[in-house]
Amino acid sequence: MPALSSSLARSVRVLGLAGALAGLGAPAARAQLRPLDPAEWRVWEEGRSVVAGVGGGVFADQRASLAGVEGRLVEGGSFTVALRTGRVAFEAGGTVQRFFRDEREFAAPVGDARPDDDGRRHDSGDYRIATVVRLTPETAPALAVLRFGTRLPTTDNKVGLDRDALDFFALLGGRVRRGALAAGAEAGISIDGTRDPGWEQRDVLVYALAAEYAALPGLVPTLSLVGNVPGLPDRAPRGNEDLGEVRLGVRAGGRRWVRVELVRGYTQFSPSAGVIVAAGIAR
Repeated sequence: MPALSSSLARSVRVLGLAGALAGLGAPAARAQLRPLDPAEWRVWEEGRSVVAGVGGGVFADQRASLAGVEGRLVEGGSFTVALRTGRVAFEAGGTVQRFFRDEREFAAPVGDARPDDDGRRHDSGDYRIATVVRLTPETAPALAVLRFGTRLPTTDNKVGLDRDALDFFALLGGRVRRGALAAGAEAGISIDGTRDPGWEQRDVLVYALAAEYAALPGLVPTLSLVGNVPGLPDRAPRGNEDLGEVRLGVRAGGRRWVRVELVRGYTQFSPSAGVIVAAGIAR
């Protein structure tokens, strides 16, 4: 127990230092078009140390707040990689390309975004890196983690789909498995800046819930909720609106897997409907 307490204390000190450095390096963090995905819990399962996947998605009635338009969003080359070594895992992910079709205009462009003559927008997506620290021993009945990192967008403010700046996020999470059912939850804070000169940043509460039921070999239904809720201040400038999605899906396979998820947004700036398709490996 003393060794465990010492290890936990060191992990917390490392997290605090990393968070402080990230905060100093990113005082003008920016919000993103899409919510933060849940942690890749499968990388912590016995006998596994790598989970990776690539795919894409199509979303209807997605709002691009800075451009002031609503339409169809297509994401191509969306990828995730999680690598675990001992009590620490490293995650990386992002979206290589985004294609947006303007269908309705709801406001004038802001934050350097420009109107598009043909109604088609094309830009790179955001990229994220994170460190996940396991807080509980392998013999514990539940898994508890700290996940912290940044999102590194490579976007063009003039396109209006996203912002070319950093986000910093830090979440506490836990997962438990009982037979075929596994459930995980995360909650924390994301520091988001704004394009409004009168607002330096907006701190929001982010969350991610995920569950799966491995009732049949090689076929796993999944359910997740992701998004953010008002933090400080509770009013949102353009580009910092609250997001929320529920995703119902199924994953087939084991070491090689394929997943399909149906998406339903439940906030004004999330898509009305969508589908995400991905395939990858888990070893």
